[in-house]
Amino acid sequence: MKKVASVRGNSVKIVLKSGKDQSLMRYHPWVFSGAIKKIYGDPAEGDIVEVYDNKESFLGAGHFSPGSIAVRILSFKTADISSDFFRDTIHRAIGFRSRLGLDGSGNTNMFRLIHGEGDGLPGLIADYYNGVVVLQFHSTGMYRSKDLVTELLKEALGSRITAIYDKSANTLPYKSGMEPHNGYLYGSSEVPHLVSENGYSFEIDWVTGQKTGFFIDQRDNRSMAASYSRGRRVLNLFSYTGGFSVYALGQAERVHSVDSSAAASATAARNVALNFGDNERHEAFTSDAFEFLAQAKERYDMIILDPPAFAKHNNVLGNALQGYKRLNIKAIENIEPGGVIFTFSCSQVVSRDNFRKSVFAAAANTGRRVRILHQLSQPPDHPVNIYHPESEYLKGLVLHVD
Repeated sequence: MKKVASVRGNSVKIVLKSGKDQSLMRYHPWVFSGAIKKIYGDPAEGDIVEVYDNKESFLGAGHFSPGSIAVRILSFKTADISSDFFRDTIHRAIGFRSRLGLDGSGNTNMFRLIHGEGDGLPGLIADYYNGVVVLQFHSTGMYRSKDLVTELLKEALGSRITAIYDKSANTLPYKSGMEPHNGYLYGSSEVPHLVSENGYSFEIDWVTGQKTGFFIDQRDNRSMAASYSRGRRVLNLFSYTGGFSVYALGQAERVHSVDSSAAASATAARNVALNFGDNERHEAFTSDAFEFLAQAKERYDMIILDPPAFAKHNNVLGNALQGYKRLNIKAIENIEPGGVIFTFSCSQVVSRDNFRKSVFAAAANTGRRVRILHQLSQPPDHPVNIYHPESEYLKGLVLHVD
């Protein structure tokens, strides 16, 4: 039985409709606007509000937003959301990474430091790149706490941190009224910045690069791809800055990297050179992935499909699933018998089941025999909150095609 709590100080009280409290009773950290019966007070976007059920029982407290997700819950207990709350939560997140062996030392010095709902801090992403932390705020409430977050990261990381960069200009809700500008909140660093992942070296540019600069979430999947690349002719589509290409090139006969961005293709070539010198077994192409597959003159026996999110909202989910189907049809049609395909979706709104159905439809369309060797996800520094299945955004399959 939850304790009945009173609103403390000037806290805004939000009461849910009857029956709309079940997800919060199961600790899901989002309150949707349609579940709200009454708001007592006039909260600004980003204010801390308290949420109650229709019988006046306290459910949680979190950041308010006028959008579809009206409240992102920070605590399901009647605790003050203060600097001590943020300090404890951030320290727990960093300690968790240290227990995973991710503390900035060793042969991997880039990893996710804070993963939103997975670490109890919805709206906050923090990635660590060899002494530099890159932040992305996805809610106004978290953004309003950026100075506090900066100071607490400096306190928690000490000498392991030389700079903190905020890259939130394109991540905050466009209706928030905020006008964020990307820039350093603490220290500075030249880019590109050299980092290491499992002993491989990469250039990272958080200023002009996608996301925070690199797709850290594919670290374990890159290692698996390397284990399948021995003696194979590998095609890495949507290669970005060549993460999968570098891993595969260690044992592959040859690797072709394909990306629509000329800048990304150039960086992929430099990342290969960082690890293998001027290596004739690798070539980077600037091309649309579908066009490259349609015009490919070479045959491959390993293809990696890691496209950007085809759907960011449910209203385009159908089109996204068709896009995954089309892409996988082309790959299955083009791969040599006995070939292996690594295929991924990073769309949060695409469920694991829906993605698998799209790949199934693609395989059935080709008529080839296809077997699933592995089902892949994100690494443990991108933890999935068991009460928030949406935080499991990365889905992957390893396919064997006869």
